[in-house]
Amino acid sequence: MTSRVFVIAEAGVNHDGSPDDARRMIDVAADAGVDAVKFQTFHADQLVTRRAAKAAYQARNTGRDDGQHAMLEALELDRDTHRMLSAHAATRGVRFMSTAFDLDSLDFLAGLDMPAVKIPSGDLTWGPMLLKAARLGRPLIVSTGMAALEEIGEALKVIAFALAREGTPANAADLEAAFADPAAQAALKDRVTLLHCTTEYPAPLTAVNLRAMDVMREAFGLPVGYSDHTLGTTVAIAAVARGATVIEKHFTLDRRRTGPDHAASLEPDELAAMVTAIREVETALGAARKAPAPEEIGNRAIARRSLVAAGPIAAGERFSLDNLTAKRPADGLSPMAIWSLLGRPSPRAYAADEAIEP
Repeated sequence: MTSRVFVIAEAGVNHDGSPDDARRMIDVAADAGVDAVKFQTFHADQLVTRRAAKAAYQARNTGRDDGQHAMLEALELDRDTHRMLSAHAATRGVRFMSTAFDLDSLDFLAGLDMPAVKIPSGDLTWGPMLLKAARLGRPLIVSTGMAALEEIGEALKVIAFALAREGTPANAADLEAAFADPAAQAALKDRVTLLHCTTEYPAPLTAVNLRAMDVMREAFGLPVGYSDHTLGTTVAIAAVARGATVIEKHFTLDRRRTGPDHAASLEPDELAAMVTAIREVETALGAARKAPAPEEIGNRAIARRSLVAAGPIAAGERFSLDNLTAKRPADGLSPMAIWSLLGRPSPRAYAADEAIEP
C-alpha cells in the first residue's frame, strides 16, 4: 500500500453482468483519480445455496425477492473478462482489484496483478479463505462489517498462523500460539489493514459509529480504514480525518439502475468530488506536531502584540498593570515579559504607546 490514503472505487457488481459497462466503470474510476477499481469474483454455485434468501436491501433494490442465487448468477463475469478488465485498468493508470467469494476465484485472482487481497465482511469467519488469502504474499485488506471485536481477533489469529506457520492449524491452541509469536505480530502490522464497515445498503448515519476505527486500531495495533455504504461522501471524508488509511466506496454509472448496490453508490461526478475532498483533507492533516507553519511566520509581527506604555511613564516610575499594556505590532517585548517587569523602576521615560525596551 502507499503512504497516502488508498482510495478504492468499488465497482462490485454494478456492471450488471455487462463486460462493456465494467470497462466503462474503469474509465470513470480512472477519471475520478482513485488508486484502484475493484470488482467481485465468484461462482454463484460456490457462493450460495439455491435456498439462500436475498437480504432485505437486495430485494428492495432489485424489486424482486427471488433469492440470491439467481441474482448472483446474472452478475458473474467470466475469466476472460477479468483479464480484459485488468489489462484495461493498467492502460488507464489505475490498479485492478477484485474480491474473491470462493476459493477457486481466489486462486484465479492470485494470477492477476492486484495491489492487495480483499477479504469481504461476510467471509471474516471463514477460516480456510483467510488462511489461503494470507499466504498469497500480498497485503490484506480485511473488512469487518457485522463483526464484534472478538470475531476480528479470531480472524487475525488465523491470518497470523498463515503468516508464521506451515500447514493447517490442528486446534485453537495452534492459532493462539501463532498469534503470540512476535514475528507473526510484525507480519500482521506489515501486511494487514482492517476496514470498519456497516453492512447495510445504504447504511444509516446512526449505524456508522466511526469511533470503532479508534477501538480497532488500539486493540490490534493495525492500520485501519473504512468501507463506506452511506449515502453521499460526508462519512468517507470524515473517516480520512479520523485516520483512515484506506477508503472503499461503491460507485455506479447510474444510480437509477435496478440492482442490489446501485442505490447506495456514488455517480461519476460524486466519485470525483469525493476523491478531491479526500486529497484536500489528507493534505490538511499534515504532521502530528504543533509548530508555526512557515506561512504563519510573517504574520506574527502583525497579529501579535508588544508591551507598550499605557500612558506617559516617568523615569524611575515603577512598572505596573496600570501603566503597561499590550498592542500591535509585535516589534518589542513579548507581553509575557510583563510578569518580570512588575515593580521594577523604569530606566527612562516613555511616551504613551512607546514600546518598552528590554
